[in-house]
Amino acid sequence: MEVTEAIRNRKSVRAFLKKPVPDEAITDILECARWAPSGVNSQPWHMAVLAGETKQQVGKALVKLRADGEKSLPDYQYYPTKIEEPYIARKHACGRALYSALGIERKDIESRKAQWMKNYHCFGAPVALLFFIDTILGKGSWVDAGMFIQNVMLAARGLGLETCPQAALAEYPDVVRNILNIPDSKKLICGMALGYA
Repeated sequence: MEVTEAIRNRKSVRAFLKKPVPDEAITDILECARWAPSGVNSQPWHMAVLAGETKQQVGKALVKLRADGEKSLPDYQYYPTKIEEPYIARKHACGRALYSALGIERKDIESRKAQWMKNYHCFGAPVALLFFIDTILGKGSWVDAGMFIQNVMLAARGLGLETCPQAALAEYPDVVRNILNIPDSKKLICGMALGYA
């Protein structure tokens, strides 16, 4: 697949097949993605690859926190406190398109909540990728990590796999770090569903 084709065809998939992702494919994706540029070749990204029981454990923990009404405490603020135009219109258009495609009406709060909860199990994808960065690093390193994350998505497309980058997987970073035994010095940027669709 051409790079331009991978870019144009990349989408955030929210329904995956149960087909397993071969370890070799994950290795190939990450080997390719690591060629992302970074300031002074710092390569500031850290990752966790989750599958099987570990992925289930993390997903169940996140679902429980959300269902219990626990306030999310992400390592950083993803969205501004006050969203202004043109971002409000884009956000609303995205929400309408997503829920319309799923046949969920705006007033159907329970179905919307149920759909949201699917985030924590990566929409049925067999693999979850989690991206971390050291707390000591500055904003430039976050840009570098973003380029690495984009490379992961494009490399996955090149192998016929789909992805969905997910800020939702970073809502309760302390719990994720605790389950995975990851030090507090690593901020959780986001997660990503990976699989076949």
